[in-house]
Amino acid sequence: MNPLDFIEDYLYDNQEGLRNLLVWFLNSVMLEEAAQQSCSEPYERSDTRTAHRNGFKPRTLKTSHGDLVLKKPQFREKSFESKIFENYSRVDQSLKNVILESYLQGVSTRKIEAVVKTLGVDELSASSVSRISKELDEKVNEFLKRPIEQEIRYLFVDATYAKIREKSRYVTKALFIVVGVRVDGYREILGAKLADSESESYWTLMFDELKERGLSGVQLVISDGHKGIQAAVASSFVGSSWQMCYVHYIRNILKHLPRKMQGDITASLRDAEGSELELQRIAQELRENGQNASANTLERFLPDVCNYKDFPKDHWKKIRTTNGVERINTEVKRRIRKIGAFPSSDSFMRLVGSILMNINEEWMTGNRYLKMESE
Repeated sequence: MNPLDFIEDYLYDNQEGLRNLLVWFLNSVMLEEAAQQSCSEPYERSDTRTAHRNGFKPRTLKTSHGDLVLKKPQFREKSFESKIFENYSRVDQSLKNVILESYLQGVSTRKIEAVVKTLGVDELSASSVSRISKELDEKVNEFLKRPIEQEIRYLFVDATYAKIREKSRYVTKALFIVVGVRVDGYREILGAKLADSESESYWTLMFDELKERGLSGVQLVISDGHKGIQAAVASSFVGSSWQMCYVHYIRNILKHLPRKMQGDITASLRDAEGSELELQRIAQELRENGQNASANTLERFLPDVCNYKDFPKDHWKKIRTTNGVERINTEVKRRIRKIGAFPSSDSFMRLVGSILMNINEEWMTGNRYLKMESE
């Protein structure tokens, strides 16, 4: 199919056009998988051929863009295996499982009942939900507890929040997410954990578990200005530096300012990035204008907003903020929005773990995040 056809389809009907593009792309991926597994291209004469093609079998893949009917290659001598259905179905299956669990526990709403119907589930049973849960839990736990095999130079730390049912009430819990940049330059999601709060003790426990799995070599930890994170980093990574995310730094300064001043101060802070002298000058300017709260915030974090400059210059843009982890949080929030409140901590981690596994696979098979000095 000509790529221009996809553009025309998209302009005419963007949903259908996107589905057509996904079908074409995923079918192309399976053709490449078939070539690798059979050690030959279609109709190619080859001494290394390990299997002969035997046509295609229609296979429906449920995605957030609707049902996609794909053409799954078949072999005569053996089964054809594709990663497509596992990778795509893992998150959708987790999402479905959370909805079903909510329904079975009697905490469903009309909205959840409607979603259940759209999933094509006619009969709900505790045994089927339990079976799906067990399969997903095994995969997620294996991912979250796997050994950390390479040294980590940069550590990105962040948290987001979710409502989770405990007994007869819902409580807000913090989801910790930790991402590392390895010595080979690749990003890797190292861990995720639910906690009752962002206190120092909970973050210290998270870091201790990562070190038990092999975390080492950390030189810079990047996060927002939460006191619990700062204290835990100071005690857990002696000899490392802490970098205050510059985006959060600006936000914290601006929240104390009247709206009419925010535009000019934002521009000044961006221009002054990396210069302690310029930042001190802005603090003095703020005091002269009676904005002591903003000046105090600027000065309090000043020793920790320029630590990134001690590392290679071509790394600066990516290690001065937590933007990489923030994008993960955005994806997690987008997915959990369909649920609202979760029936249990296990169901929450089941879905989040599946999302993180997919993101991590994309990172580890894609381009390197940073070019390290040793290369």
